[in-house]
Amino acid sequence: MSIPSIAVIGAGGHGLWHRRRIAARAGQVRLTGLCDIAPVAAEPDAPIPDGTPVLTDHRELLRVARPDIVVVCTPPHTHVPIAADALRAGADLLLEKPPVTSLAEHRELTALLAETGRSCQVNFQALGSPALQRLRAAIAGGGLGESPSIGVAGAWRRPDAYYRRSAWAGRSTMDGRPSLDGALANPFAHAVMQALAVAGSGVPSGIEVERYRARDIEVDDTACLRLTFDGGTTITIAVTLCGEDAKIEGGITVRGTKGEAFYEYPTDRLRLPGGEAEVVAGRVDLLDDLLAHRERGTPLLAPLSATEPFTAVIEAVAAAPVLSIPEKHVGRDGPFVTVGGVNAVVEAAAAEAALFSELPAPWAIR
Repeated sequence: MSIPSIAVIGAGGHGLWHRRRIAARAGQVRLTGLCDIAPVAAEPDAPIPDGTPVLTDHRELLRVARPDIVVVCTPPHTHVPIAADALRAGADLLLEKPPVTSLAEHRELTALLAETGRSCQVNFQALGSPALQRLRAAIAGGGLGESPSIGVAGAWRRPDAYYRRSAWAGRSTMDGRPSLDGALANPFAHAVMQALAVAGSGVPSGIEVERYRARDIEVDDTACLRLTFDGGTTITIAVTLCGEDAKIEGGITVRGTKGEAFYEYPTDRLRLPGGEAEVVAGRVDLLDDLLAHRERGTPLLAPLSATEPFTAVIEAVAAAPVLSIPEKHVGRDGPFVTVGGVNAVVEAAAAEAALFSELPAPWAIR
């Protein structure tokens, strides 16, 4: 079988992460082209082989390179039109998260996949975690009891430069389309997706959102989300990018009538009721999984269909208003903006399945 060719559209910025993974798989895939509107430079661990086209127009790249696989790592509001061109050119997709900006776009891309017969893997890397599968099996087997409550607390810090990283950073729309930046939609998107995957309950029947900003941006940097499902499961996610000194990673706590489990999705560390925490080895890389799917027809770990609940949630997040945190509760630590007491608030929200407005958070609107 010939070595699949692969191209990266959006080869700068986070696209460099994809290029490194491609370079590490020399002999399994062949880099056949790069595309970005900004200059693209070679790196020691992400070389650009001689003769590889580096272009600024993705349609020209598709015509010249004719790749078997296309990595799309561009701003979210550009995903669907670029993905459509790649699919119609005969390529399979590795699509960066968030995959689409709305359920309408999700339906459009789903129809394109059916029309072209191609495949789409969404780059929610933690869906390749064996710890996730072990936790889901424990829940399904009754190991945690009934009516699980899933909580996620995350407190990170982002410097001023984070909001200058691209033209769409901190923006709610670009070119008339949702750009999907913000704490829940972007840096904590993996937490949202993993919590939904743990629940395994599909699209939630109830979505409550509170979005706040401590900076002069259009989107949230501090937010909470409460999801309810017909089967009784509840997911509460409370996060901030204006955290205090001690970072709260964003692990997932699952509480049931028989016990509690903790799953740290960035590290694959898992603790089940009655057991010790352990790192569960064997995470599957999603590019490798896509290659296996192409070669042997094995099911994808992160197909577009699996991300429909995530898209439903993020669409609701994008539609919710963003409220400003009063200046008296906002501080500055060098290049970082902080919200006083926010770490304790996000932890309490996740633990109590509460929104910020239901807690003694002095900056929350009631």
